[in-house]
Amino acid sequence: MGKPGSKGGRNRARLMNKVVLGDCIAEMEAMPAGTADIVFADPPYFLQLGTDLTRPDNSQVDGVDDDWDKFADGNEYADFTRAWLGAARHALKDDGTLWVIGSYHNIYRVGAILQDLGFWILNDIIWRKTNPMPNFRGRRFTNAHEILLWCSKDKDAKYTFNYDSMKALNDDLQMRSDWLLPICNGGERLRDADGNKAHPTQKPEALLHRVIMASTRVDDVVLDPFFGTGTTGAVAKRLGRQFIGIERDKDYAKLARTRIGKVRRIADTSLLETPQKREQARVPFGWLVERGMLDPGTVLYGPKSRYTAKVRADGTIISAENRGSIHKIGAEVQGAPACNGWTFWHYKVEGKLIPIDVLRQQLRSQLS
Repeated sequence: MGKPGSKGGRNRARLMNKVVLGDCIAEMEAMPAGTADIVFADPPYFLQLGTDLTRPDNSQVDGVDDDWDKFADGNEYADFTRAWLGAARHALKDDGTLWVIGSYHNIYRVGAILQDLGFWILNDIIWRKTNPMPNFRGRRFTNAHEILLWCSKDKDAKYTFNYDSMKALNDDLQMRSDWLLPICNGGERLRDADGNKAHPTQKPEALLHRVIMASTRVDDVVLDPFFGTGTTGAVAKRLGRQFIGIERDKDYAKLARTRIGKVRRIADTSLLETPQKREQARVPFGWLVERGMLDPGTVLYGPKSRYTAKVRADGTIISAENRGSIHKIGAEVQGAPACNGWTFWHYKVEGKLIPIDVLRQQLRSQLS
């Protein structure tokens, strides 16, 4: 990547928060290496629709029949896929990640090629649609999902994953790899002057919100080489990230610029990131004792006061004849193999039980 003040650095700066009109392969190859923190790609699916689709009432389904989704055959599509993935690899930082979305028509071909290029698949995400298009002919299962592949540049890359953000987003449960989200509809769906869809495959902002929150930090650069009407840019801007969009259709690019121009970036960055526990400063329990936040002899209580222990001056605790760390004694009194003592043990303030983890967070804030 170009250093500040270098030609590469200036080129990178000129790309920030812009919709670039052009061919994505050429534009990514021309970027300074390592420009983007993540690449989110929604490439042509090569749907190969042979005939018009009709509903039972004989009305026509508004499918994808645009020229950008047409290829002579599978070999031509594979060559195209290899070329744009190679260009994306060049534009991506070594510790960045690639997201690519597709359907059964293309995702297995894409997956094989990206592995051939050295990418390492971290997860395959199933986006299960709450409101999929029905299967009107009754000859197959209703196609109710799409697949996202999330990849690092190699298996040893130190990529960003905001685990605690995803857990918070999911009511304090681990985020799973099956995501239940609606397709883009209602007021979010962009339409032309005649009321038709402005873009046939516009993705919902909720999907991009989750992708960007999971794998980027504030001010990271999100590159979308198939920008369309700018969903990625709109969400990135709102969440305080930088974006680069590449789109070869001037009408789509114009819609994207107008759309993103109406988005307000959230100014208070403290609202945009969840502190990741793995990155927080380690605070031994004994530090609370030596700083006078808990005095020796203080009684600690387990949930519902079923267990008790006393704090010792050396930062251990004692329950009956057992002495050790808050984690060891918490496990022993329960007969459990392990215990998180910070959430298990409480102290009393005016008769109310308060988790000792509150004191740890207070100390962390003083140390930061």
